[in-house]
Amino acid sequence: MNKTLVAYYSLTGNTRRVAEAVHEALSGDKDILPLDEVEDLDGYRLVFIGFPVHAHSLPFKVERFITSVKPGAKIALFCTHGSLPGHRLSREALEYAVVLAAKARILGTFCVRGRISLEALDILARSPEHREWTEMAPSAEGHPDTSDLEEARAFARQVKARSDHGER
Repeated sequence: MNKTLVAYYSLTGNTRRVAEAVHEALSGDKDILPLDEVEDLDGYRLVFIGFPVHAHSLPFKVERFITSVKPGAKIALFCTHGSLPGHRLSREALEYAVVLAAKARILGTFCVRGRISLEALDILARSPEHREWTEMAPSAEGHPDTSDLEEARAFARQVKARSDHGER
């Protein structure tokens, strides 16, 4: 069992693009699947889980998937978001994912900006609690870009090396 899975949930294509970059960077026996198509994790030594940040948190499908990971499983988490890099809104979502996966062996985390759909921006702009985010989100246009995808590849290689060498 030395197989790696890149599982992702994507609505706008941002997370799918990052997942493809992660998958491309990995060596060895590997699969890439949308979260909805993952039937069983038993055949995988390492699982990358990618998701978009929605309303400053995780989509429910992603929460359910992360909590289904068996204790001790080696995983890495990555997300796409419309916030400014390092902003608390994206950090809080990733931190929540880490809490959900606390029984797993988390080998790494990665966040990158992603373009926001105009429809989502318009809907969220109507809510005062999302005002800060809607002011930041338009600057995510054009992301993930070439540099973001190269960072995703580097993240994948680092996590794979940790997994192969038994690091936590």
